Amino acid sequence: MNQFIKTLLFFFITSLAFAQPSEQQKLEEKKAQILKEISENKSRLESEKKKEKSVLKQIDQQKNLIGLRQKLLNTTAKQTRLLSDDIYLTQLEMNKLNRELKVLKEDYEKMIVKSYKSRNEQSRIMFILSSENFLQAYKRIQYMKQYAGFRKMQGEEIRIKQQKLKEAEINLQNSKKEKVKVLEQTEKEKQELEKEKKEQERLVKLIQKDKKKIAAEIDKKQKEAKQIDKQIKKIIADEIAAANKRNAAKSGTTAPKAGTKEASKFVLSAEGKVNSDNFKANKGKLPWPVVNGNISQKYGDQPHPVHKNLTIHNSGVEISTTAGSSARAVFGGEVLQVQVISANNKAVYIQHGDFITVYLNLSSVSVSKGQKVTIKQNIGKIHTDASGKAVIKFLVLQNTTTLNPESWLNM
Repeated sequence: MNQFIKTLLFFFITSLAFAQPSEQQKLEEKKAQILKEISENKSRLESEKKKEKSVLKQIDQQKNLIGLRQKLLNTTAKQTRLLSDDIYLTQLEMNKLNRELKVLKEDYEKMIVKSYKSRNEQSRIMFILSSENFLQAYKRIQYMKQYAGFRKMQGEEIRIKQQKLKEAEINLQNSKKEKVKVLEQTEKEKQELEKEKKEQERLVKLIQKDKKKIAAEIDKKQKEAKQIDKQIKKIIADEIAAANKRNAAKSGTTAPKAGTKEASKFVLSAEGKVNSDNFKANKGKLPWPVVNGNISQKYGDQPHPVHKNLTIHNSGVEISTTAGSSARAVFGGEVLQVQVISANNKAVYIQHGDFITVYLNLSSVSVSKGQKVTIKQNIGKIHTDASGKAVIKFLVLQNTTTLNPESWLNM
């Protein structure tokens, strides 16, 4: 392997080693946030128990707690992998330094022996005086000076290599200690997760006693959700029809006929096409509609978390977050509509070409129809219920077709 490739490899290994602490710091911050959310969820859960609220709410809180605990375990697993990589890279660097140090010491030892043999001052003078001419004598004097300088440089290089090796050894020991600490924490979190799962099982058994009543409650909520979904699609369909009519009037063309396939889609202008393409290009990269949170109910048809024989449907995702949190736009666009479903449930529709994002369960709204919004702009406050629970329902649609938001968000 030539010197150029060795140098490139060294810089690559060094850059990776230096990159780790930054990533570790991010993970530490993420862990701290998750631990904060766990603490808040625990407080809510205890509050539910003290107030003797419905067991359903306790199960919901317990589910959120389990989800957060699992996220914490995933984060510590990433930390463990990073620390393992750090240990491996440090060991590689130490091996390289040891090899280089060995070669330097061998060369230096030979140089010292050679210098010792020619240490006699008279022999040095004779070496110069025996020159055939003045130029050769000058060159020999310069050689002796360079030789002495090279000895000094070799000695300094050995000292630097030894210092680097010492620092690498300290880093290695610190990484190993940190890894042990993270592994111990991971084991502790696993035990906590098991305890929380057992608590959830206990609550599920309690709830089985009132199965009929709960099934009716679930059915009622599902009907309400379907009604809201129907309203959402009607609002979007009306907005599509109105937008297409306006565009047709401007261009002097005929708007698509009602009832046709074309009538259910936005007829996009050049700008609208760009907005739609930009939104589509960011699939899987969109920020969450909240700063912090976890998905408490996924998209689509799924078994009820308690009654497995009951199927529930969700047209979007439900994200649990901290009390008092704000909702934010996941992408730049224009407010298509603001809907008031109830006093504590308002919805904001934001258009991105022929894509629409919908934000439900807002207690207050800070934007209005026709307003341009930017990515991550706050658009309203999420409703927090009496138990301190705040959940936003988030939808992604293309025209009137609902899509799975999880495939659009940066998970």
